[in-house]
Amino acid sequence: MDVKIIEDKKNVLLNRRELRFEVTFEGPTPKRIDVKNKIAALLNVPLELVVIQRMKNDFGRQVANGYAKVYEDVARMKKIEEEHILERNKLPEVTEDTAEQAEAAEE
Repeated sequence: MDVKIIEDKKNVLLNRRELRFEVTFEGPTPKRIDVKNKIAALLNVPLELVVIQRMKNDFGRQVANGYAKVYEDVARMKKIEEEHILERNKLPEVTEDTAEQAEAAEE
């Protein structure tokens, strides 16, 4: 999976960066959390400050286009973003069962 930032715009009023990006991939469309991890790594920002607003892929192509926002702090993000978008971008919780499954997969 390869993520390419097409446009990076600073929104001073809302204390965030607004990104248009393109994801090139093999196989099924990547999960939102995987794209979010890649964007956070590219921009060197904490994962919890990245919100993927939308991702759309064209039928039959291995390319998806999307729109993401990178906030300066969590409080501002929670104040501005709608609840369903925050729920969609929520990080998966690590429980004992998922930690055990991850360890078993590594072996």
